[in-house]
Amino acid sequence: MVATVRFHEYGGPEVLRLEDVPVGDPGVGELLIRVDAIGLNRAEVLFRGGHYIEPVKEFPGRLGAEAAGVVEAVGAQVVGFEVGQAVSVVPAFSMNEYAVYAERAIVPAAAVVHRPDGLGAIEGAAVWMPYVTAYGALVEVGGMRAGDTVVLTAASSSVGLAAIQVARRIGAVPIATTRSRAKKDALLAAGAAEVIVTDEEGVADRVLALTAGRGAEFVFDAVAGPGVVDLARAVAPGGTLFLYGAVSGEPTPYPGFELGMPALNMRTYTMHETTRDPQRLRRAESFVSSGLRTGAFRPVVDRTFPLNEIAAAHRYMEAGAQIGKIVITVDH
Repeated sequence: MVATVRFHEYGGPEVLRLEDVPVGDPGVGELLIRVDAIGLNRAEVLFRGGHYIEPVKEFPGRLGAEAAGVVEAVGAQVVGFEVGQAVSVVPAFSMNEYAVYAERAIVPAAAVVHRPDGLGAIEGAAVWMPYVTAYGALVEVGGMRAGDTVVLTAASSSVGLAAIQVARRIGAVPIATTRSRAKKDALLAAGAAEVIVTDEEGVADRVLALTAGRGAEFVFDAVAGPGVVDLARAVAPGGTLFLYGAVSGEPTPYPGFELGMPALNMRTYTMHETTRDPQRLRRAESFVSSGLRTGAFRPVVDRTFPLNEIAAAHRYMEAGAQIGKIVITVDH
């Protein structure tokens, strides 16, 4: 029996329960992982509340798709992994099928990557979702190149901070946005070329001024909702507006007609486009690992919570004050 976070109904953080659940043995294509740290993601908040892109198929529901730990058992037909290896689990599966909010978890081997030497468990749980999301959209799909400008909303999130570093490594120019001035200095220190405080100025006007009227080749947006109209005005002709989240919770219009049919590419992106494609995941793993080795990538951990304070960790995430990743630690 292992301590496992479950929820028996949709609701707020108060529905989360730490319960003893049998873990079993890994099956074909699976690994049993001793979980040492868990990366929190907004998808889990949405899944717990019944607002995610897929519903809970059966209660009690479980949570978590990103973790770091050690291989404890290897299932049949799994190659490339051995007991005792330090690894990270990347979000590449439905939480209706697998989940890592637990002391131990069975996960598909296809969703596991080797943890680079020198990367601890806490950092190992704070790397893959942010960096693979940013890399997958901007580099793998978008083809971002040196000299391109990219506008990043929700820039103080773990994905936003990773996107700043990915852009810098490519030679692109990251422009961060934040609602309040309180996070401006932190974003500049994190590598943003410019920071737009959206409570004080319009994104499009500032981006156009910064780019001599051209606009940004990419906008990487986690918010969606009505604000995409102003963001679309900031996109250069032929540029791309990526929507990788919907923090606003509001309907999202297509701004092309409202803006007079500009040459605008607008698409959604989920990291599963990368993590569920073996070749794309291999390229992402190589890109992120090399960035970690050279020091170009430095995962930012805002705060850690122990597993028995999972409800408090979810409340903290919902408050939106963090800069970087929230990580759960698991004692054994």
